[in-house]
Amino acid sequence: MCADYSVYYRRVKQFQWHNQATSGYSLLTVLNGKLLFSADDQQGELAESDALIVEPNINLGFSGKDVEFLLLVMSSSLVIQHAVTMRLIPPKSTVAFRLRPIAIDNKLRNSVSAFTSELVNENPGREIVMRALVEQTIVELLRSHAETRRSEELELSRVGLIDRRIRRSVELMHTQLDQDLSLKDLAAASYLSPFHFARLFKKLTGATPHTYLAGIRSVRAQLLLAETDLSITEIARRVGYLSASHFTRAFRSATGTTPREFRKALIP
Repeated sequence: MCADYSVYYRRVKQFQWHNQATSGYSLLTVLNGKLLFSADDQQGELAESDALIVEPNINLGFSGKDVEFLLLVMSSSLVIQHAVTMRLIPPKSTVAFRLRPIAIDNKLRNSVSAFTSELVNENPGREIVMRALVEQTIVELLRSHAETRRSEELELSRVGLIDRRIRRSVELMHTQLDQDLSLKDLAAASYLSPFHFARLFKKLTGATPHTYLAGIRSVRAQLLLAETDLSITEIARRVGYLSASHFTRAFRSATGTTPREFRKALIP
């Protein structure tokens, strides 16, 4: 997990994910079983070897039983940077994908298999391999499924200093997730006043700074619940909540289930 991408792999007996819209592009891939999904006002089903590409600022939720899946979230700036480098989009355009299930081709299947292997085995150099896999996956998605869409806001999201300033605040959220980060702290990392920072952040990401931070905390908590034996209280502390009860309320709001229920549903 880093500021440019996050990868989540799960094998679960029962699972329900109610996620808020993110500022990045998401690739949801079903390896075994079936998933029901909702993306804004659309609903559908993903069967084994199906995938769904979701654009930024779309509320994504999914649920399933006895299912294995992989979710890759890629920052908008990384996807657009690759599209520009590949000369796929003209000026004042952005990358678009049709919101519909797609069949996984051999190249994407190999990438997903490699992601899963790296996440499960934790070999030395995993971060380097993961970064290469993310970039390879972005190229394949752009080649096979991307469309272009006019965007008058694209210039705003790619104006150098401002983009870097917002990125600094997101990096602060990831690196100091256990801290009580105030709007003033986040704005200071971006060298902006709290008022202008909050407006710009919402403009670029579609979410308020603290809603975005809550989403990062929820994702980190899910990883800790799945991959460690830490207590609920300790996980709450590590993701920035003062008490287990506060953490449980926030986790239920984000995922539709409690931390204990989430952990119990995981397949060892």
